[in-house]
Amino acid sequence: MKIVVFGGGTGLSILLRGLKNYTKDISAVVTVADNGGGSGVLREDLGMLPPGDMRNCIIALSDIEPIMGKLMQHRFSDGYLKGQSFGNLFIAAMYEIFGNYEHALKEIGSIFRLSGKVLPMTLQDAQLKAFLDNGDCILGEKYIPEYVSKLNTKIDRISLVPNLCRPLDETVRDIKEADIIVLGPGSLYTSVIPNILVEDIPLFLTESNATVFYVCNLMTQPGETDNYNVLDHVNAIIKHSRRYMIDYVIANDEKISQDLIVNYKYKGAKQVLIDDDQIKKLEEMNIKVISSNFIDIRKNYVRHNSDKIGQLLFNYVNEKNN
Repeated sequence: MKIVVFGGGTGLSILLRGLKNYTKDISAVVTVADNGGGSGVLREDLGMLPPGDMRNCIIALSDIEPIMGKLMQHRFSDGYLKGQSFGNLFIAAMYEIFGNYEHALKEIGSIFRLSGKVLPMTLQDAQLKAFLDNGDCILGEKYIPEYVSKLNTKIDRISLVPNLCRPLDETVRDIKEADIIVLGPGSLYTSVIPNILVEDIPLFLTESNATVFYVCNLMTQPGETDNYNVLDHVNAIIKHSRRYMIDYVIANDEKISQDLIVNYKYKGAKQVLIDDDQIKKLEEMNIKVISSNFIDIRKNYVRHNSDKIGQLLFNYVNEKNN
C-alpha cells in the first residue's frame, strides 16, 4: 500500500505513527511556511526551510530507540539556544553538510530507518498570506491566528508568497503512483491548505488514480476555524483547490466528555462533529463520508486514533484490489 499524506503539525505526526503499522511506503509531504518558534529562528538565521514539522514527522516514521526520540524533541532551557530543539539543529546541520534538502532528508531517512520518507511541500522560501473578512491582509503564519482572534474576524482565503511555488519532482511521482492520498489532519489554513496551493498539486491529485481521503480535525482551532463543522472544513479546501478532488471524508461522530468540553472551551475550541445534514450535503457533492468514533484521549488532549484510521485505509486498499 503506497500512501501520500499532506499536512503538518501535531495532527500529521500522530497519523503517521498509526499508518506505519500497515505500510512502509509512506510519503509525508510537509508544510514549510512556519515562521515562528525555533523553526522561525533557524529559517531567518540560516536561510533554510523551517525544520519543526519535518522533525516531528521524521520521529513519527522512525524506528529508533525511545531515548533518540526524546533527544530529537529535547528543547534547551537556557542560554542562546533557549527554546530551540536538538532535532531542529540536527536537520540544520545535515542541510549544511549535504548542501540541499533532498539529499539531507534521504540521509536522515537512512539514519532513522524511516517507514517511508519526509518531503517538504516546496524547496522555495514560502510565506503564508491571509486575506480576512474585514479586508485586512496578514503575512506570516505565526501572526495569522492571533490577529484573527484579536479582531474577531475570519479567514476568507490564504495564498503563498511567492504565488507560484513548485513541488518536488519526487512528490509528483509519488502522487502518480499512490494507492491512497490523505489530506490532514492538521491546522486547516496553516498546515493542510498550503500544500494544495503549491503549483499544480490539485491537478495532480485530481488526475491520480489514487483515492483521496480528507481526515477532518476533531476540534476547532482558535483564529483559524472558529465554529467550523466538517462541511466548512471541506468547503474551505474546495475553495482553495478549485477542484472536487476529495473522494472520502473521515469524520468523528463521538462526543467527548463534559469535562473535556469545558477544558477546550477555556482554550477557545469546540468539538467538530459530523451529522446527517452535513453527510447529505457532502454526498450531493459526490463525497462519501466515513463516520465513527475516531477519538483517542491522551493526557486530556483529544487526538485521532491513528491505528484505527490506518486499519481503515489498509482494509480499503485490500477490498479495492480484490
